[in-house]
Amino acid sequence: MPTPLIASFFDPATFTVSHVVSDPVSLQAAIIDSVLDYDPKSGRTSHASADKLIDHLTREGLKLEWLLETHAHADHLSAAAYLQGKLGGKLAIGRPICEVQRTFKKIFNLKDQDTTGADFDQLLDDGDRFRIGEIEVGVMRTPGHTPACLTFVIGANAFIGDTLFMPDYGSARCDFPGGDAATLYRSVRRILALPPTTRLHLCHDYPPEGRAPAWVTTVAEQREKNIHVHDGIDEAAFVRLREARDRSLSMPVLLLPAVQVNIRAGKPPAPEDNGVSYLKIPLNLL
Repeated sequence: MPTPLIASFFDPATFTVSHVVSDPVSLQAAIIDSVLDYDPKSGRTSHASADKLIDHLTREGLKLEWLLETHAHADHLSAAAYLQGKLGGKLAIGRPICEVQRTFKKIFNLKDQDTTGADFDQLLDDGDRFRIGEIEVGVMRTPGHTPACLTFVIGANAFIGDTLFMPDYGSARCDFPGGDAATLYRSVRRILALPPTTRLHLCHDYPPEGRAPAWVTTVAEQREKNIHVHDGIDEAAFVRLREARDRSLSMPVLLLPAVQVNIRAGKPPAPEDNGVSYLKIPLNLL
């Protein structure tokens, strides 16, 4: 199997990392966890972050085969629909997105929200395998942060979404609808059972003062140094720590707009009779 080429792009506005994984032989590529720029003050979207990905693919002569989402993000809007419109490719996410869609259909009272996953081209299950050109990708379900979280294992690399952060920041929160700290612990231990040299590519980094953003670590480094879930931390201790920390956290700024777009595969709600799309804000519910 060819060694994949990986280019990563950090968005400082949302602390999100998008990855372009490509096969150097066939020049087929996948984009993992893209970002649609969104200004919460004005409600305007733009495409500077996504256009950087397009420029990279164009410059390297790559053809987009896949748009992959590790989960339905609550901290940024996905640019998958925009990128698919520009470059094509198949859009895939974990099959439990249907559960996430049902949950948020009720929360936002979305009368027209599909809950079958039909907005996506392919729903992935644990153990599925597919290819980026000649490069094989393995699918690992890693829920806990959300029910639909996936890890994509590509050779000696794993793209783990929000499950873990850099060792000095810890692990994903579990207090969103459908999240569960015990489930996250089991998912993390599954990731950390990969070979120690496996490179873990993150979806976010929130660097402490004095450290530059970083988004690549290893299984060995996480097992030794992760402040929440290093070796020796059992499930009960992790759950106590994670649930206490979650109670101290405020809601992400972009959660309400992001989930309404991301459960639709990066598409906004259908325009109303004046041609404008609207996002809902539920009052005194969450």
